[in-house]
Amino acid sequence: MSVADGTLPPVSSYPPDGPPQTTLRQRLADLRGPAVPPRPLDARALAALAANPGCGRRALLDGAGVDKTALAAALGSPASFGQSQFAIVRGNSFEARVKGDGGAELLRLTHARLGGGAEPPGPDSRVPDLTAAGPEGRAARTALALREATAAGTWTLLDHPMLALEVAGTPAYLEPDAVVVHPDGRWTVVEIKSFPMIDGAADAAKVGAAARQAAVYVLALEQTAGKLEGAEVGHQVLLVCPKDFSNLPTAALVDVRRERAVTRRQLERLTRVEELAEGLPQGLCFDPARPAAELTEAVSAVSAAYAPECLAACELAFHCRERARDAGEPAALGRSVRGELGGLTTVEAALAAAAGADFRPGPGPGAGPGAGPDAGAGADAGTDPTAAALRDAARLRAEALASAAARPPYQAPETPECPC
Repeated sequence: MSVADGTLPPVSSYPPDGPPQTTLRQRLADLRGPAVPPRPLDARALAALAANPGCGRRALLDGAGVDKTALAAALGSPASFGQSQFAIVRGNSFEARVKGDGGAELLRLTHARLGGGAEPPGPDSRVPDLTAAGPEGRAARTALALREATAAGTWTLLDHPMLALEVAGTPAYLEPDAVVVHPDGRWTVVEIKSFPMIDGAADAAKVGAAARQAAVYVLALEQTAGKLEGAEVGHQVLLVCPKDFSNLPTAALVDVRRERAVTRRQLERLTRVEELAEGLPQGLCFDPARPAAELTEAVSAVSAAYAPECLAACELAFHCRERARDAGEPAALGRSVRGELGGLTTVEAALAAAAGADFRPGPGPGAGPGAGPDAGAGADAGTDPTAAALRDAARLRAEALASAAARPPYQAPETPECPC
C-alpha cells in the first residue's frame, strides 16, 4: 500500500522495535521536560488535531505529550475549556436515560436506523461488565467483550468501553459513549450528545465535531476488528440527541468516512513526529516550569497554522492568535480570507495593495529575513490579480462613502397631531 495508489499503511497498534524508537522517545521526553510525565492523548485531542492538520506546533506538542493547558498558563495566555456544571449534569442525565433499562432504548434506536434485516433486540440482548483495573485492563476487557459478542451473534451494548490506539509510540486510551455489536458482527460507534436535534437536524458545527471525535473511535475499533474473523466496523455512527426541546432521545446516522480518512492521515504524520523534532535546536524544552520568555522562544520555534476555529479546540489558541496578529497574518481573520489574498501574505501588504502601492508576493511572516509588511514591495500592483481586485474594491468603497456623504441628511416626515 502507498500514498500513490490512494491508500495508506495502517496505523500501527504497537510501537516499532529498535533504537530509532528509543531515540525518539528520549527526544520527546527532553522536549516535554525530563521530570514531566507525558499527557496521554484522547479522542478530543486527536479530533482537534485532525481539524487543523497543517499545524506543526500542535502535532509536535501532542506527540510529545506536553500539557498544553499548563503551557498556555505559563505563557500568560490561559484558555478555559469545558462545559458548565449545569451542562455536564444535563448531559449525564440524558445519557443515563438513553442507556436505562439495560440499554433497551439505545438498542431500539440502533435497530431502527441500522438494523437492516436483523431481528429487533429482545430479552437476550447483552450488556457485559467492562470493569477492570486501570486503562490497560479495561482495554483488554473491552477487546475480550467484543470478541465474545461477535461470536455470540446477539445484540450487545458495550457501555463506555475502553479502546487503545498507539500514536507516536504512546498509547492513547479512548472511551466512546457506547459501542453496539450487531448480530451479523458489525460494530457501531454511538455518540450521545446533549445538544438538541430540532426537526431532525442539529447544529452543523457540533455535528462536525462529534463526527471527528467518532472517527477516532472508528479507527481504534478497526485495529481490534482486523484481528477477529467476521467483525466489521461500520462507517456510519449513531448520533443520539434530545428530540426538539424535550428530553426524549432521537437518533441520526452520520457518515464519518471523510473524517476517518483525514484523522488517519494526521495520525500517520504523528508517527513521524521525529521529522518535526529534528529541526529544533538542542536544549529546547516546553516544561511549564521554565521562565515565560524561554517558553515563548521555544513555542515560536515550531511553525503554527492559526485560524479562528482554533479558539474552540486548542489550549494555545490565544497565544497563537496574539502572535498571528502581531505578525499581520491574514489567517488571523479566517482561512477564507487567507485563501482569497493569495500571494499577499500580510495584512499590511493587502492594505498597501488596496491603496495602489507597489507589491511583490513575499514569503509571509516568519518565513526568514526580509519577511514582513515591506517584503511585498517592488512590483507593479496591477500585475497581480489579487492586488488589482483589492484596489478596485477600495475605489468602489471610497466612491460609495463619498456618495453617502453628499446626500442630504435624512429627515423624518412630519406626522399630524393626533385629533384626540
